[in-house]
Amino acid sequence: MPEVFINYRTGDGDKTAAAIERELSHRFGSEQIFRAGKSIGPGELFDDTLLQNVRRSSVLLAVIGPRWLDAPDASDRGRRALDNRDDWVRREILEAISCGVQVVPVLDGRTMARLDRTALPAALARLADRQFLRLDIQRGSVDFEHLGNELARLVPRLAELDRTRAAGPPPAPPGGSANTTGDVSGPVVQANGDLRGQVAGTVINSPTGPVHAGQGDLNPRSVRFEGAVGNYVEHVENAGDSSFSPDIGHRPRRRTDDEDDA
Repeated sequence: MPEVFINYRTGDGDKTAAAIERELSHRFGSEQIFRAGKSIGPGELFDDTLLQNVRRSSVLLAVIGPRWLDAPDASDRGRRALDNRDDWVRREILEAISCGVQVVPVLDGRTMARLDRTALPAALARLADRQFLRLDIQRGSVDFEHLGNELARLVPRLAELDRTRAAGPPPAPPGGSANTTGDVSGPVVQANGDLRGQVAGTVINSPTGPVHAGQGDLNPRSVRFEGAVGNYVEHVENAGDSSFSPDIGHRPRRRTDDEDDA
């Protein structure tokens, strides 16, 4: 069952309709996109096939080109095709509206004016009030991508079938690290757990403290002071060795100026 039905008028938006069908079929799958010129097989009943697929679809795209509004009726050249109750463009749109199918006007080309409800037959007047999309084939993939994004947002099934969705990385094994990008190289590779792929450089597995991977001696000068408030601690540091001389509970009294003169 197709999710998208493409409605168009032969001689007006048929080329754009074919391009839309091609691009959407590539993204969501051909069976999800209905276009009469492609989807009606030999021997199938034209009327029944069209109306059944309109009713079963989730979205109808009404492709509107420069001749869509005023195209003459083939059976009566003195009136517009849209004014003929048997006009298939009109019938498909009204069938979709009556069945609760989302109808989206697609304006063909960057200069195509939006619909004026006063120029439409009364039965189609509300079509002018619907939010439209604009598609310009000259813009290439940009407009087609936007159209596809909007359809994926409107129809959850299309979002599931979207072939352009970026696949996420496979989950890492519990309790370990997995390399999902291929080879790993560099001066130092630090890991905790399993590391997969080819590795070039220094490998340090499961480090539990500061790591020195360069050249020369490592002389840490990390100092930690402990003691009650008011304690005096003398710190002597020489060539990387640190010692502490605590005088717990007593702090030397500073000499006064009078005592210095005595």
